[in-house]
Amino acid sequence: MPKPTNHRRRAAAFALAACAAMPAVQAVELPAPQPAELRFDFTGRPAPGAVAVAAKGNGQAPLYDAATGHGFVDRTGALPARPVHTAGIRCGSDGCAITEPAIDANAGTDHYNHFGMAFRIKAVPGAYAVRVRTTSDAADTTVSITGLQTSRLVNPGFWDAAGLMPNQTRVTAQGRDWSYRYVNGRGFIDIEIEPKKAGVPVGVAEIVLAPIPPQPRPAGAPPVLFTLGDSTVKTYTFDEAPMSGWGQVFDSLFDPAKVKVLNYSMGGRSFRNAYAEGRLNDLLMAGRVGDVVMIQFGHNDESADETKRFGRGASEAMYAEMIREVYVPAIRARGMVPVFVTPMSRVNGAQAPGEPYVNSFGKRRFPEVMKALGAELGVTTVDLNARSVEYYNAAGADAITAMVMSIEAGETPGKTNDGSYANGHPANKIDGTHYKEALSKQYARLVVTELARLAAAGDPVAAGIVASLEGGVRRAVAAGDWSAIYPEIAGDIVRGEGAYYRNQIEKLLQLGVLHKDAQGNFRPQAPMRTGEFIDALKKAMGLPATSLAGHADGPLTRETMGALLHDAYHAKFTAKPAYMTDYNGKTILPGSPGYDPNLDSGAQGAMYYPLVRWAQLQDTAAVAPALADKVRDAYELGLIRSEAGIARGRMVNGRLLEPRIVVTRAKAAKALYFMWVLAQPPKGENDRR
Repeated sequence: MPKPTNHRRRAAAFALAACAAMPAVQAVELPAPQPAELRFDFTGRPAPGAVAVAAKGNGQAPLYDAATGHGFVDRTGALPARPVHTAGIRCGSDGCAITEPAIDANAGTDHYNHFGMAFRIKAVPGAYAVRVRTTSDAADTTVSITGLQTSRLVNPGFWDAAGLMPNQTRVTAQGRDWSYRYVNGRGFIDIEIEPKKAGVPVGVAEIVLAPIPPQPRPAGAPPVLFTLGDSTVKTYTFDEAPMSGWGQVFDSLFDPAKVKVLNYSMGGRSFRNAYAEGRLNDLLMAGRVGDVVMIQFGHNDESADETKRFGRGASEAMYAEMIREVYVPAIRARGMVPVFVTPMSRVNGAQAPGEPYVNSFGKRRFPEVMKALGAELGVTTVDLNARSVEYYNAAGADAITAMVMSIEAGETPGKTNDGSYANGHPANKIDGTHYKEALSKQYARLVVTELARLAAAGDPVAAGIVASLEGGVRRAVAAGDWSAIYPEIAGDIVRGEGAYYRNQIEKLLQLGVLHKDAQGNFRPQAPMRTGEFIDALKKAMGLPATSLAGHADGPLTRETMGALLHDAYHAKFTAKPAYMTDYNGKTILPGSPGYDPNLDSGAQGAMYYPLVRWAQLQDTAAVAPALADKVRDAYELGLIRSEAGIARGRMVNGRLLEPRIVVTRAKAAKALYFMWVLAQPPKGENDRR
């Protein structure tokens, strides 16, 4: 029998930790003990217990020496490596300092380099309290650690869109004293001292590294399963509806008494920038021994900015280095357990009829890199990439196109970077990277099904996670029947033309606003009854049972629907909601809170209100006089829009109101979903069941 490799021995140890955390085996092997506190003094004055760092006989600063385990370097350990200077460092009684006569021309952007110095210290993977005393004031100095973006860490911030997860590991800078809590994955730590402007000396007087041991879990506290990824894993707020990530619905599949699920994902993130902004660092400082970290990155890693200091993109070699040298050793040093999820394939929004879906990662094959590293490092790997392509081809283009961000006028009052979605997608395309909740549930299903397959094949980490699933979910996985978990999926909305408004229908069925028939179907093309629509509208918007009276039952017409939407709106709101005001024509620029760089730019300043004015509609004279004022008000409020001449993936309005047309159940679901979102708190988590 072959001798196990170090990686496989470590993998087995961490598998035991995972199983201890998530039912089953009770033995937990902790990481190796960390060394004692390290102090470095750069002043030349007596400093008992500190390593003295002084200039050489020629006046040059000491360069890094593997034998001593410390010294200045001319390139940092960031990816890509940042050039810094050693020749200009001078050490004296105040410390070691450098004056840069010129700085990089990209000043003021995230890609600047002001050079300065970097002092490297040999340090095993693990968490450290890092204290740095500089020779210069914080107003003139930036101190960072191994490529972290200090500007993202000095001010209060949140990791999630709803503002519920604050950054607990901020950098503090007072005068000349800087403090970090940092989880190191490499075999060294770089302390980077950088000037904010040319001609001002900056330097270092003292560095202290104090190890922080892994956190054991308090007795009785459930373990945590962290999800860490990009916009396809993120938890969204209502103002971003209908966009969803699988991490948003993943927690509902687990028994909360056995595990707590926390989603650290955010749009626009990659392995590189999730590290640089401190997202990974905060997660690891929050985690405890035996917690699991499920990681999915790859979409933003495809960005062609891998040479930029704080870019998102990576070559395949950089992607592998972030995994092997940064993420996995840092996670394991905290006694936590990494799990990889390969990124799902992007959907081609312009897929030709009958053309099979293929893996979108053709240029940079990140899923293959992740799978290879999972095997090399002994990390459980869920191949969502392969399972996603299989699912797309099984479901068909009609269903898949309906579930990605294929937005038409009147589908949602939500927003994107470029303003409102209310008149259709401002990018004038079907966005096949992002998707709606109907698809996020399917990805979550695929992830746990793949975990169950791995568990059955003997993977102890997967088995520990599967043991923490809610009992009904375990039964659904075993039987291959998810109807009890997702009863809102009606039999006639999963493929073909019936799937066109699948996302809206599923949500309304899930909320109990609408219902299936005795055969489990929704009948999307059947006429909607006025009475059923009234009941549904009151439930969707939380209106009193006595509201919306005075309308006879019968087939619902568009003019009657318009009048009912008018009445419901005025019963709910005394002032226009933010969807109509704050997001109307407002473009979110790079650097602004809530900006997601992975959302394509389109028509900046996209408006919420109909692009075609009431007077430009061609058939308003056909509206019943008794309803005309209400229907006009509903139209001008954007509650009812033309359904003629609109198209998915285009920001376009029609010119026909069609007031006497009978509304189908599918079109009623579209209107009800719009009103449901409008009634929700814009910054509330869109995670309601």
